Amino acid sequence: MHPTATSNFQQFIGTYRDDIAATGKKIRVVEIGSQDVNGSLRSIVPPEFDYIGVDFVAGKGVDVVLTNPYVLPFEENFADVVISSSCFEHSEMFWLLFLEILRISKPNGLFYLNAPSNGEFHRWPVDCWRFYPDSGRALVAWAKYNGLNTVLLESYTSTQVGDQWNDFVAIFLKNSEHVSQYKNRILDVKTDFSNGLKYGSDDFLKYNVMPEDKLKMKVITQLIDNQIKLV
Repeated sequence: MHPTATSNFQQFIGTYRDDIAATGKKIRVVEIGSQDVNGSLRSIVPPEFDYIGVDFVAGKGVDVVLTNPYVLPFEENFADVVISSSCFEHSEMFWLLFLEILRISKPNGLFYLNAPSNGEFHRWPVDCWRFYPDSGRALVAWAKYNGLNTVLLESYTSTQVGDQWNDFVAIFLKNSEHVSQYKNRILDVKTDFSNGLKYGSDDFLKYNVMPEDKLKMKVITQLIDNQIKLV
């Protein structure tokens, strides 16, 4: 797990934790793609929450192994929060998994998604997709097409920090009737992002037509400059 994936989830927990726990009931958290590969979100989930790690293969951090990657073995309205980081790019039909996540979520349940918007080809066991600023709204449109009242509370592309990855982060609410439960947004205070969206507005915050690969382009530009100087 790369550093920004960790920091983005820490910001999610710091922003939404109190609102999630406001019901006073035991909170269930299900992670999709929970295998510990260079770190895990399990250690960041508040200890008072019930955590279940789900993955396609057995391994460290996995509590439930899926026999079908598009069928989650939980009843409807099971989870308060579903989380997935660096997993959707490896799901051949992530839109089916998205509907299944919403099925097991409570009406006031949240889905936290972190997926790359750039980066090198990395198979686990396949690598199929990258996610861009309109991806969150497209998934909401897919949910509505399937008769759900899902909304996007916020999304953004995080700034590259020391590696190749820009993360697309989106927080979905299964049913818009519960929007008032969630009063705070990561983007209320976060500054290191581009192309942010917040519920209630269609306008991008810090709009940027080329948010990805700035670090790589900087290195390429430096190499070109050095070659010119040597000529």
